[in-house]
Amino acid sequence: MKIYMNGKLVPKDKACVSVFDHGLLYGDGVFEGIRSYNNRVFMLDEHVDRLYRSARAIALEIPMTKENMAKAVVKTCKANGVSDGYIRPVVTRGVGTLGLNPFTCKKPQVIIIAGNIQLYPKKLYDNGLSIVTVATVRNLSEAVNPNIKSLNYLNNILAKIEAINGGVPEAIMLNAQGFVAEATGDNVFIVKGKTLMTPPTHAGSLEGITRDVVINLARQSGYEVRECMMTRYDLYNADEMFLTGTAAEVIGVVNMDRRKIGNGKPGKITRELAGKFSRFARSVGRPIR
Repeated sequence: MKIYMNGKLVPKDKACVSVFDHGLLYGDGVFEGIRSYNNRVFMLDEHVDRLYRSARAIALEIPMTKENMAKAVVKTCKANGVSDGYIRPVVTRGVGTLGLNPFTCKKPQVIIIAGNIQLYPKKLYDNGLSIVTVATVRNLSEAVNPNIKSLNYLNNILAKIEAINGGVPEAIMLNAQGFVAEATGDNVFIVKGKTLMTPPTHAGSLEGITRDVVINLARQSGYEVRECMMTRYDLYNADEMFLTGTAAEVIGVVNMDRRKIGNGKPGKITRELAGKFSRFARSVGRPIR
């Protein structure tokens, strides 16, 4: 495997960062997760735009243009023979002192990894997920805004630990007001009748790329989509529930906090949108070869 490091492709075992890099010391940096399908990078421009928005929010100047970043992503996929895979661009603050001051870091580090990921086994897509609500509250927007994909993912990791300790692979996180925010790595949707509902981003959820694609596909299919504040009561009483994310794509939820969702199987609309997303994702994108 070859890793893109600041303009060069280097072997994996030589892709190293300094122990004084503030990305390591403080989680000071940003990242993206991108998928490729059929030799195309899916929603590349949208992911690059979000990477740069995250960087701007933390006053991090990425030392290359958006287009050059996109080209570097494609170059890394090509160098690793990635056709259907997962790409992780990372920008760290760079090497600095042991103090918190980010402005002692003079040169941000740009890293791109292209490989493979499988978040859930096929049987969970067929049968649906069981999830729980966790006590870990989603970051306040006034603290580390959830729309910033920063390298500090401890909030999500603590929630993931609770989920695993509860015997399930995923969890619902609430915001400080008790409203549904998102899962540990995915956006949340419920279905009532022919209406889809999802928390607005100001509730504490990431502005998901897959989320936006699914909203567009649902509206094109004639479904109403609402962004609205929801509580666990709304999720318990949904006809269907599903999660969306770059790695997860679209996956149904059939049990939450030991309450059966709908009929206890991935719902008709969930399966329809999962199929439409799969076909769409495999038909568009920036060519790798």
